[in-house]
Amino acid sequence: MDELVGRLASVAGIDGAVAEKTVGIVLGFLRNEGPSDKVQALIDQIPGAEAAIAASSNSGGLSRLMGGGLMAVGTRLMALGLSISEIQNVARELFRFGRDKLGADQMGEIISGTPGLSQFA
Repeated sequence: MDELVGRLASVAGIDGAVAEKTVGIVLGFLRNEGPSDKVQALIDQIPGAEAAIAASSNSGGLSRLMGGGLMAVGTRLMALGLSISEIQNVARELFRFGRDKLGADQMGEIISGTPGLSQFA
C-alpha cells in the first residue's frame, strides 16, 4: 500500500493521507462494479488494501444519497479536495500500478469490465 500511496501522492501532487483514502474509495468501487475475480486479484496484490477499502466505506448515509457508480466515486473524491485533473492522474497511475502487478491483459479486463472506467484508462 505504501508504494501505491507514494506513487499516487507524487504523480497527482496530493497528500499521502488523501492518496490512501482515494485508493480505498477506488478499490471499493472496483470491487462493487468491476469483474470481481479480477478486482480481487488486484486487491490481493496490495498489502493493506482491505483496510483502506473498509475505512473508505464508512461514509454512512451520504454515499447512499449520492447513489452508486462512477459519479458517486467522483463526488467522494472531490469531497477529499481532488480536482478533475487530479482524479484523472490518480486513475491513470492506479491503472499503471495494476498493470505492473497483474499484467496489461488482466488490468485491461478490469477497466473494460467496469462501467465508465475506460474514459480514464
